[in-house]
Amino acid sequence: MAFPYEVKEVILKADHISVALDGAPILRDVNLEIRDIVRPDTIAGQVVGLLGPSGIGKTTLFRILAGLDAPDSGTVTLGEGEKARPVRRGMVGVVAQSYPLFAHRTVLGNLIVAGRQAGLPSKEAKAKALGFLKRFDIADKAKSYTPQLSGGQRQRVAIAQQFMCSEHLLLLDEPFSGLDPLALDRVIGLLNEVACMSELNTIIVVTHDIAAALEVADTIWLLGRDRDKDGNVIPGARIQESYNLIDRGLAWRDGIAATPEFVATMREIRARFPSL
Repeated sequence: MAFPYEVKEVILKADHISVALDGAPILRDVNLEIRDIVRPDTIAGQVVGLLGPSGIGKTTLFRILAGLDAPDSGTVTLGEGEKARPVRRGMVGVVAQSYPLFAHRTVLGNLIVAGRQAGLPSKEAKAKALGFLKRFDIADKAKSYTPQLSGGQRQRVAIAQQFMCSEHLLLLDEPFSGLDPLALDRVIGLLNEVACMSELNTIIVVTHDIAAALEVADTIWLLGRDRDKDGNVIPGARIQESYNLIDRGLAWRDGIAATPEFVATMREIRARFPSL
């Protein structure tokens, strides 16, 4: 069952992104965009899963979309029309796999530092930080130091920290790696919760976990390399497929992992991996 929705303005767009390392193409003419998806009477942010084999260039694309690295050619912009602006370091929240936080600062202190680095006055940064701690259900940990937190709490702080800098756009690198089933369910639930905090909230998850990506995302990008007519690999990865999980009835529903549609889509994507 698919839910009604409308596609609105562009949130993020990559045009003709190419990157090479020592002359060897890593990414080749990558084009993609994320648009605001609006559901009637419901807040629904966007969650995009970026999938592909190890070493295909996911991290390279991740860093370019976040404004951490510049491509050899092409552009990444946020917004559209007169509001469009090139992505720059600090405009997009980035949560690395290790959740780097300051161990010598309290949870509240970590968020305030991020707000100050984003240009907020001290009082405004503190007020915004306290607001995020409440929204992420960790207000009682405001005076705790990060080594005292559980892994799940650290992840919530890391995400809140990045939202201090980027109000709506967040990239996560391998958030499902090494998790047991219960922890995986909690992370998927957290990402869905964060996405639904605002219609414009947009999360890009870079992962090799097909099942987890399908559970959390409404769109899947599959990164891989083209092949010539003889089946030989053409160097440089591109987006090989974009899967609209909303139209497949695999978004905004509980228990989708047990549905035939979920199993069929997972098999479809997995079958593509050997050719990527």
